[in-house]
Amino acid sequence: MTLTQTDLTGRSILAGESVAGTGATVHGADPATGEALEPGYTLIDEDQLAAATAAAEEAFASFSRLDPTAHADFLERIADNIEAVGEELVARAMAETGLSEARLTGERGRTTGQLRLFARVVRQGDHRGVRIDPALPERTPAPRTDIRQRKIPLGPVAVFGASNFPLAFSTAGGDTAAALAAGCPVVFKAHNAHPGTSEIVGRALADAVAEAGLHPGVFSLVYGQGSRIGQALAADPVIQAVGFTGSRGAGLALVATAAARPVPIPVYAEMSSINPVFLFDGALQGDVDALATAFVGSVTGSSGQLCTAPGLVFVPAGPAGDAFTASVERALATTAGQTMLTAAIADSWVAGVDTLAAQEGVYLVGRGREGDTENAPAPAVLGTDVATFLDNEVLHEEIFGAASLLIRYSSPEELVHAAGQLEGQLTATLHLSEDDHATVETLLPVLERTAGRILAGGWPTGVEVGHAMVHGGPFPATSDGRTTSVGTLAIERFLRPVAYQDLPDDLLPEPLRRANPWHLNRRLDGRLELAGEQA
Repeated sequence: MTLTQTDLTGRSILAGESVAGTGATVHGADPATGEALEPGYTLIDEDQLAAATAAAEEAFASFSRLDPTAHADFLERIADNIEAVGEELVARAMAETGLSEARLTGERGRTTGQLRLFARVVRQGDHRGVRIDPALPERTPAPRTDIRQRKIPLGPVAVFGASNFPLAFSTAGGDTAAALAAGCPVVFKAHNAHPGTSEIVGRALADAVAEAGLHPGVFSLVYGQGSRIGQALAADPVIQAVGFTGSRGAGLALVATAAARPVPIPVYAEMSSINPVFLFDGALQGDVDALATAFVGSVTGSSGQLCTAPGLVFVPAGPAGDAFTASVERALATTAGQTMLTAAIADSWVAGVDTLAAQEGVYLVGRGREGDTENAPAPAVLGTDVATFLDNEVLHEEIFGAASLLIRYSSPEELVHAAGQLEGQLTATLHLSEDDHATVETLLPVLERTAGRILAGGWPTGVEVGHAMVHGGPFPATSDGRTTSVGTLAIERFLRPVAYQDLPDDLLPEPLRRANPWHLNRRLDGRLELAGEQA
């Protein structure tokens, strides 16, 4: 059954059942007006949460063993159900977040697109990592036994919804899609700022579970008090991994809880990034006004509430850098504040900009005007020099929203040194000409150790969902820089390898049997064995 705004229940979905919580009631709110939105959502308690995780554990045995066709069909069914909701979904998300119709329509497409992308991954099956070392009984001085390896799902996964992406990083978004594609049941903790959006998508997903004939514990959607239920979820012995997007404080709290368990588990937390941009002299010999306008657009898009928003831009000293700075000031003057996701996020942005502006050696480059709605502060760019930046930790802190810090540098050596002092980042962006290549060659090794994605030209606030994308980075951008939360490689986070030695063929899992019944590509003695061959 397609759930629309008028059908919202204000309840969690525990293993397919609509369940009222025993705790307090929370409402979503329109951040542009402050108006509370109906219905209220009752928050579950720890016992109700335990019922959801127990159902996920019960579902794991059957769900983790789905054949590729049934598994991929299920992922595509989720995408179909989300699209079947129609414009009701976008309308509710607009009301709860203040984001534009165009932005949310695109985000819905990204959500369904990544589900279908993972369906193709599941059908092809390379993520199963099949490796076969056949027995060599005649080998000397010692025979080799038959050893076969594949990757298996970890178990039930907890996923936390992000405030800034109510669809693409929420109920059926990246972390959920990757975990389900890996064969892991998901217990999803809804973000209390967009509860109605979460329920609509959650019902579409739960319906897909039922329509596919799967155990209902494959998916649960829970509403709960953030620190209480969130910590209980990370501590639950059934949960085998956590996916999180949010603040550094909340992410580190989950990491600490997961590490303190009798059996620790991985937490994949995306937390904090200021995404430096490096402008070189050659880039400033072209259309400086166009460059500045594009920079301001990247800073202010979606009110700056993007994890890849450029919070730092390094600009060379001298006339060309002065021209760029002046152009940024002019471009900012034409902007207006956009409604931020919540009043609390807007208040935090104001406090962050005020704190930054009060630091010694920091000055205002330019500012837009306040928006016409509530919670729409004026975008701002401030400036300083490298020495001041390196000497003050406050200048390295993320301000979540439409703000950036412009840093003037005097030499390539100073720039490379400054880059080496940055914390881990999701992105680093280069604007250069061919004449700058020698300098960039000295910078690249530093950036490779600093960022998960390095761009030449363009701006970091567009993240393509594909096979080669990395949306991750060294701490504190993420809690584990060896992985990504966007793209097909994300499935690897929820898998682990198992080797099978000398098992009879009829006891081996399908991916490892000699007849290759699932028609997977496999590695035979290190050589790629294409589907259809036998080992």
